[in-house]
Amino acid sequence: MSGEPGSTVSSRIFYAAAHVVADPDAGNGPGRPAVVEWDATMAFRHHLWSLGLGVADAMDTAQRGMGLDWAATRELIRRSGEQARAVGGRLACGAGTDQLAPGAHGLAAIEAAYAEQLDVVQEAGAGVILMASRALAAAAQGPADYHAVYGKLLAQADRPVILHWLGDMFDPALAGYWGSPDLDAATASVLELIHANAPRIDGIKVSLLDADREIAIRRALPAGVRLYTGDDFNYPQLIAGDEQGHSDALLGIFDALAVPAAAALARLDAGDTAGFRAVLDPTVPLARHVFGPPTYHYKTGIVFLAWLNGHQERFRMVGGQETARSREHLAQLYALAGQAGVLADPDLAASRFAAYLEGAA
Repeated sequence: MSGEPGSTVSSRIFYAAAHVVADPDAGNGPGRPAVVEWDATMAFRHHLWSLGLGVADAMDTAQRGMGLDWAATRELIRRSGEQARAVGGRLACGAGTDQLAPGAHGLAAIEAAYAEQLDVVQEAGAGVILMASRALAAAAQGPADYHAVYGKLLAQADRPVILHWLGDMFDPALAGYWGSPDLDAATASVLELIHANAPRIDGIKVSLLDADREIAIRRALPAGVRLYTGDDFNYPQLIAGDEQGHSDALLGIFDALAVPAAAALARLDAGDTAGFRAVLDPTVPLARHVFGPPTYHYKTGIVFLAWLNGHQERFRMVGGQETARSREHLAQLYALAGQAGVLADPDLAASRFAAYLEGAA
């Protein structure tokens, strides 16, 4: 995987799923092709790498399926791969099927779309995250179809991949993923797939916002397969773990919490679990607000925080998603960010928040 830190050994792997910065002077409205401000987008990835975090790119946090089209995604993967190689940054990127036109598709077409994106990620030198596919969720008739498609893709990967289970609170079109709307049956299905292909799987990212289910999945994984928590509600306890193991992390909230996340990881590396919790526990109210219903609009809060913290010049998003959350929601987010201590420059944040309220963001 691009960017395996040379001599750095950490007790956990932390990926921050990174957002993209929209070009504020382009027409990034709903349904329009995404125009990305590449310098700021790459600068943010260097910010994450400088803290010792990995970057999970071209994921739902980067607005896959909500404004970032395949042409922009392909360029994002290429640029991120180039930059990761330059600095030795850990990088994994999402491979999905979102280049397919809306409508019904057969399994062969879905597999081909996945394979095209898998090749793009591998050519960039990045690790592969096989993203949950809306097209596959619509086409699959049961677990066997998922196993057939994923089995072929795993055979094509040049190194172990990360699977991706995104609950329908993040994307309603993914309801019934792994072949059943019943979560117990779906869990059994994905565990069967993992056990049958364990040498080809680095881990699975689980984003179900259900700590007990995540722990049960983690305990049922084959030796050597990681559970990457995607639970933006319960991440401190899941990462801290218990006597039977722990979760690693692949989290959208770590885009906004990169500095405390890095500090918390350092505490864990020093064997200080209580110190780790002392750093991250106060951030949970902010995370729960950012990912509050409708959860799939969490990206708006992530980008709002990036703007407040000076990582981009304007509060703009591809697909016009800056309007997806209410003024009241973002006002509460600003207050919680201050309470959590995640505003890098409180004076800058206050100035920008005032500009937002005045309609000058």
